[in-house]
Amino acid sequence: MEWSGAVTALLVVYVSCLLLISAKRKLSQKGRLPPGPTPLPLIGNFLQIKSTKTLQSLLKLRDEYGSVFTVYFGTRPILVLCGHQAVKEALIDKAEEFSGRSTLPTLERNFQGHGVVFANGERWKQMRRFSLTVLRNFGMGKKSIEERIKEEAQFLLEEFQKMKEKPFEPTYFLSRAVSNIICSIVFGDRFDYEDKEFQALMEMMNNSFREMSTGWAQFYDIYVDFLKYFPGPHTKIYNILEDMRVFIAKRVKKNQETFDPNFPRDFIDCFLIQMEKEKGNPTTEFNVKNLELNTLNLFFAGTETVSSTLRYGFLLLMKYPEVQAKMHEEIDRVIGHNRVPNIEDRSQMPYTDAVIHEVQRFSDLLPMDLAHRVIRDTEFRGYLLPKGMEVYPLLTTVLHDPTMFKSPNTFNPENFLDEDGRFKKNDAFVPFSSGKRMCLGEALARMELFLFFTTTLQSFQLKSLVLPEDIDLTPQESGFANIPPFYQLSIIPR
Repeated sequence: MEWSGAVTALLVVYVSCLLLISAKRKLSQKGRLPPGPTPLPLIGNFLQIKSTKTLQSLLKLRDEYGSVFTVYFGTRPILVLCGHQAVKEALIDKAEEFSGRSTLPTLERNFQGHGVVFANGERWKQMRRFSLTVLRNFGMGKKSIEERIKEEAQFLLEEFQKMKEKPFEPTYFLSRAVSNIICSIVFGDRFDYEDKEFQALMEMMNNSFREMSTGWAQFYDIYVDFLKYFPGPHTKIYNILEDMRVFIAKRVKKNQETFDPNFPRDFIDCFLIQMEKEKGNPTTEFNVKNLELNTLNLFFAGTETVSSTLRYGFLLLMKYPEVQAKMHEEIDRVIGHNRVPNIEDRSQMPYTDAVIHEVQRFSDLLPMDLAHRVIRDTEFRGYLLPKGMEVYPLLTTVLHDPTMFKSPNTFNPENFLDEDGRFKKNDAFVPFSSGKRMCLGEALARMELFLFFTTTLQSFQLKSLVLPEDIDLTPQESGFANIPPFYQLSIIPR
């Protein structure tokens, strides 16, 4: 037994060394990578990266290796970019080269490279172009997107009024309101907040976003090459997303049964029209699978990001009541109380605009962005990155870059105001990422945030159950996303 064990151990060491030598030879042939910690065979930089604290580990390595470095997730080399300048040089100055999308292992089994967020190549270009066109021209002869948001904001106010100043947790109110905007776009209509099917969809959405940010999800994303063969918590998110896809598939089938190409009602109808136009094309990307997963992408990206930002915003406005008071003053002066807010008001409300930008910057919702890939061998800062190399632009290091913000680590709306109190743009404001993979729903999200914040504060004061200094901003989960903590608040009529 002892002899057998020794032989096995020697074989493991021998094979590991061969793999390491092979990996190094491949990289020396294909590229010159930025420096970083020395990886071990098979496990890469396991010793340097705490698998449940990926971001914190990468930030620690930045202190040693600078703004551009290489780490190994198992056997996969990863380029890490930190700070405004490095991220700009990659995603803006070399936008085409860095336009590839890497997989997110926790979601790959569901999407398999389909849908606008995870697609690449011609599929991605067609899905993005189509989605942008539909969102830009949306209205279908009925309501504009702004009108839909304003209408939903009034439904949200009605729900707040029903609380009669009683304390409540705002997560599901805000998730339902934001999700209804996406529902009106993709399904042609909104859901009642008490609709059981809608509530089930919202619960799936909240749970999936939270599951993606757990310590286990971070561990799985790093060591997927080994863990994918074993059962574990990573199967939970697959089941949640599959249930959501089935929900969408039923809606697609319902649309197909009542479809009139002359009168498109929603995003699904527009996609069905394009499918009909290209049904003779054997290489078309307009098929049912892309329709279902593109719609799921829109739901996923368009609901949790905006609703989580609103939740963080409400919490920050209670922690900093002086900021809330200034927003009330500007709303009263510019809009008053005899009409609802319009998106045109934003240009006359620099302080409110600055606060909303600062909420997005400070809440830092997607600190590591979705991973990119270089689509060809690429020269970058004197290094040669091989085609297909994964890239992690750490957006948190851009949003907190001390060279770009005067108060990078504190909540301060003056980060977006000039000396005269006018709104000031900042190139390091990248909550939607940047470059060719920038979130296609940015304009929609900005409109939602402005109208939901101003409509709520026009009628209500947000009041915490604890003293402002006792409000804890620590995320309940911090991984793929920073998930805001649960909290109670009261809504007081003004």
